[in-house]
Amino acid sequence: MFTPTRPTGNLTGAFNVLMLTYHMTARSVRGGKASAIWSLINNITRALIMVAAFMTLYYILGMRGSAIRGDYMIYVMTGIFLYITHISAVSSMGGAGASNGGLAQHAPLTAAVMIFSAALSSLYNQVLSVTAILIVYYVGFSHFTIYDWWGTFCMLVLAWFFGIAVGILLNALQPWVPTLVTKFRTIYQRAQMVTSGKMFVANALPPEMIRMFDWNPLFHTIDQARGFAFINYFPHKSSWEYALTVCVILIVIGLMGEFFTRQHRSLSWTKG
Repeated sequence: MFTPTRPTGNLTGAFNVLMLTYHMTARSVRGGKASAIWSLINNITRALIMVAAFMTLYYILGMRGSAIRGDYMIYVMTGIFLYITHISAVSSMGGAGASNGGLAQHAPLTAAVMIFSAALSSLYNQVLSVTAILIVYYVGFSHFTIYDWWGTFCMLVLAWFFGIAVGILLNALQPWVPTLVTKFRTIYQRAQMVTSGKMFVANALPPEMIRMFDWNPLFHTIDQARGFAFINYFPHKSSWEYALTVCVILIVIGLMGEFFTRQHRSLSWTKG
């Protein structure tokens, strides 16, 4: 009577994992709020505030003339949306599936399920937010044209994937040096405000300035997204292949570190 039931086959086990992932994703989408709608509204509001702030900054600094020829709001949004998607992915990983986290100690939940659920919820929220903002802008303000919708969306997903890779790597380090990782995560998010290159057109930067940004995969992703969004912009100083390669390397290192941490974890790490 007290013997725990276990899946009787691979299909049952896969179904149980999918159900766990679904429920954990729904929990993550709500983000601690009573309804997923409020979480979506919060994401949309944050994106709109950032777009408005950067539009004001562009006007004050007189940088509008240096933008890509085309819809200026799309130029701003391609940078802001990818930046927010990346930072949200990094934040969603902060604590998701931690090796010594509270939920991770309860079967049948695993760190992999929690990480995957947090990643999916982050992408879900950002895609819905971006879609809602673009629909309102198209219907109410400007009938804009995106040259390559699919390529632009792929760059949004790549920015999210890069955030997941960074988040998993930081998760693996968190139990060992929690204070340092927490500070680094904050510094990293602030630094990406500048190093992501969302305020600049990469083709217009001189070589000495390119070297300040081209190490950052998010810089390549944003510039490539603008190449897909605008028919008259051809990014010559960025590569989405570089960004994808760095993401895969970070994912592999992060998963190896997560596995090592789980093998050596101790419940005493959670004690004050």
